[in-house]
Amino acid sequence: MNALYNLALCPTSCSHSTPKHNTKWKTEVNGTATVALKGKALSRASSVTGKQRRIVSAASVTELTRVSETKGRQNIPTEKQLVDPFRQGIITEGGVRYRQTVVIRSYEVGADKTATLESILNLLQETALNHVWVSGLLGDGFGATHGMVRNNLIWVVTRMQVQVDEYPIWGEVMEVDTWVGASGKNGMRRDWLIRSDVTGEVLVRATSTWVMMNQQTRRLSKMPEVVRAEISPWFIENKAFEEEIPEKIYKLDTNAKFTNSNLKPKRSDLDMNHHVNNVKYVNWMLETIPHKFLENYQLTRMTLEYRRECSSSDVVESLCKPEEERFEERHQDRNVDNGDSLASALFQDGNHSKSFKAYTHLLQITGDKESEEIVRGRTIWRRKL
Repeated sequence: MNALYNLALCPTSCSHSTPKHNTKWKTEVNGTATVALKGKALSRASSVTGKQRRIVSAASVTELTRVSETKGRQNIPTEKQLVDPFRQGIITEGGVRYRQTVVIRSYEVGADKTATLESILNLLQETALNHVWVSGLLGDGFGATHGMVRNNLIWVVTRMQVQVDEYPIWGEVMEVDTWVGASGKNGMRRDWLIRSDVTGEVLVRATSTWVMMNQQTRRLSKMPEVVRAEISPWFIENKAFEEEIPEKIYKLDTNAKFTNSNLKPKRSDLDMNHHVNNVKYVNWMLETIPHKFLENYQLTRMTLEYRRECSSSDVVESLCKPEEERFEERHQDRNVDNGDSLASALFQDGNHSKSFKAYTHLLQITGDKESEEIVRGRTIWRRKL
């Protein structure tokens, strides 16, 4: 769920410090021989066969060496891999679906020894990236393909839904399945299923919609044909769950019942795309809900609609409001025959009107100008047993 920078050779006009030892050295940059001469000659270009050669500073060569070593340490596949032994991952279902076996670790659980929502969201992001990794399509970006890198594009999520039927517990072995499909002309859908390896039961379902954004202009972009050609062979039609008619998430105003203001991103909150990670958004949203409510209820469903990115210099305000109307009134006309639907999962409880509560959320950037929305959200909570 980053930043790609092209290394530029230092122009001949840049200054260099005189080397301590007057020794000649030679290296290759992008397959082209580059020679640095003694002393002050480092700052001059040499002419070979009538063509100008660029002179590279020692710092530039060090950076190129570092990048080469980093890629070697990452060992990113250039071809499709059916098995990923280091991550306990395999490609399934006709060679397009990714499955990874994971264990819920001690630092991924809370006081009740169940996985936190933050851990689950991080797990979804990690398996998605690992899917791209084994596909052989991963470029030098945060899940970006080679074609995206060449077009200076990155992925951004526009909508995400997570349904937790049961939280994984500490030490439990899980199987995480993830796959992608088309979403309109210029988007991609990614789904996940998390199963218990022991019981085989699906504990978590999630789906998301992604579009491309130009990394420099920060504007949304159409999908280039070269990228479509890369990812479309991986598309399948399966869905983690069928979303009922998408509910409109209304924008809260400043009169929301609960508010948490003056939230400032930390450096550790930024991802490789240089904006605040999606998981941090969720933490800000949930921290605004009263602690007493969180003691008695557990999140079972979350829908997020992303409006814009948040940078390290932004000041954020988190608003939330409990929904006044009874939960069943919003869902009584839904089809509950499909076991993969939200209504089916919730209406299995005969006392759903008392067991479930809902909140509406808003994260926005505040400042001198008019507030700008970051994400709208809706969460549904089940009373703890």
